[in-house]
Amino acid sequence: MSEADSAATPIAFDIGRVMAALPHRYPMLLVDRVEELILDQSITAIKAVTINEGFFQGHFPGRPIMPGVLIVEALAQAAGILAVESLGLAGSGKLVYFMAIENAKFRKPVEPGVLLKLHVEFVQKRSSVCKFSGKATIDGALAAEASFTAMIADPPKA
Repeated sequence: MSEADSAATPIAFDIGRVMAALPHRYPMLLVDRVEELILDQSITAIKAVTINEGFFQGHFPGRPIMPGVLIVEALAQAAGILAVESLGLAGSGKLVYFMAIENAKFRKPVEPGVLLKLHVEFVQKRSSVCKFSGKATIDGALAAEASFTAMIADPPKA
């Protein structure tokens, strides 16, 4: 198999491998599994949205809806996995920080009980700054979309 073929071979991650790729932990870990990661190209991940999420207590009582900023954060976490894996930085301790969020649009409420599919693609990739395009869908229907830029950097010193 050539290097090009191996880069295009989809990879799937369970929650253990997701946690190895991201520093986030409960309650901020918003990716439950990766269905498909194609290095240097794209990722499709899943967030199982449950009524047990803490934000549903106040957003909104009687009409629980996942906050839009958390949907964008879930897309960003999926992008973080894509970037870290594609750049060979898994296990390095590097962090992926938001720099910009553009064209965020929210089309459908995300309610408890759904599987939120997160699809993110590279728009531009450099060693320390990457641009992404992301879409969150429920059963194929667009719930949210955004373009965003992130920086890969060392964690802050303690």
